[in-house]
Amino acid sequence: MMKNITLSANESIIKKARTRAASEHTTLNAKFRYWLKRYAMKGQSIGDYNQLMKKLEYAKTDRKFTREEMNER
Repeated sequence: MMKNITLSANESIIKKARTRAASEHTTLNAKFRYWLKRYAMKGQSIGDYNQLMKKLEYAKTDRKFTREEMNER
């Protein structure tokens, strides 16, 4: 469910932002929703990464690989 919010900003900045969004074939509203989602999720990615690393702990090795071994295909 989408919820409406009210924001305040300088009129000329809003106008410039709308023009830029239009040049990117989108809307200021869509840009704001994208920014808000990323803002809300910030920090969560780090937690996800740490969780993944913990899951993959079993894959550790007892030695260092040589440059040739790391570049093998």
